[in-house]
Amino acid sequence: MMNLELKIAKKAAWEAGEIICSYYKSEYEIRDKSYHNPVTTADHASDNHLKKVLLSAFPDIGWLSEETVDSPERLSKERVWIVDPLDGTKEFIEGVPQFVVSIALVVNHEPYIGVLHNPVTKETFSACRGEGAWLDGESIRCTNRENPSEMVILNSRTETRHGLWDPFRDQFKELKPIGSVAYKLGLTAAGKSDIFASLKPKNEWDICAGHCIINEAGGTLINLNGKKVTYNNENTLISPGLIAGYSKAVNKVLEILT
Repeated sequence: MMNLELKIAKKAAWEAGEIICSYYKSEYEIRDKSYHNPVTTADHASDNHLKKVLLSAFPDIGWLSEETVDSPERLSKERVWIVDPLDGTKEFIEGVPQFVVSIALVVNHEPYIGVLHNPVTKETFSACRGEGAWLDGESIRCTNRENPSEMVILNSRTETRHGLWDPFRDQFKELKPIGSVAYKLGLTAAGKSDIFASLKPKNEWDICAGHCIINEAGGTLINLNGKKVTYNNENTLISPGLIAGYSKAVNKVLEILT
């Protein structure tokens, strides 16, 4: 049954990606939701499409999206879509092709399906619990490096710009700033880096789909307190920060960052 949800989520992500691309590097409205937190016409157009497709196909599943006004109704649901219609809005605005459509299905607070689609590079990362993780039809796995000095860490462009990673520069082989939290998780699941790490809190919609893909790629995701992350909570902000990748590597990086 879950494969139907996965199939429709992948199709919806591709369609939303085409909508986003119709705005990319062209004219659209930008406004700030809060300080340094922009939203564009493309975010809303993608959100509207995803909501229409996913809720038409599965009317009993709850809904949580960055661009939809939240409703407490979802909290009583066993199954909930958790969506970021355009993760990496700042990169989208700057014309940097590091943004994705992120769709997750959560069952009883655990990530069950994850789809990430980069509409510019056409990469699609996907996973369903117990069935492995995939990038464009190819099976993917996290790397298994355990020595921090050999690790490539994907981190935030903003956190890097603000100097938050300066104290850790000599601890790893490379700190690589990439846009979109969700995209970083997909790349880490695909073994294109060793670890994803964030020193700042993130929202459920930023990481839920990527968390599912990391899990199915043989990795783990924890917060900077070393705790497991769950979803469809009343407070959607996950603090204080996050690490994901091969579990032994995650534990070693946690020691360095904390």
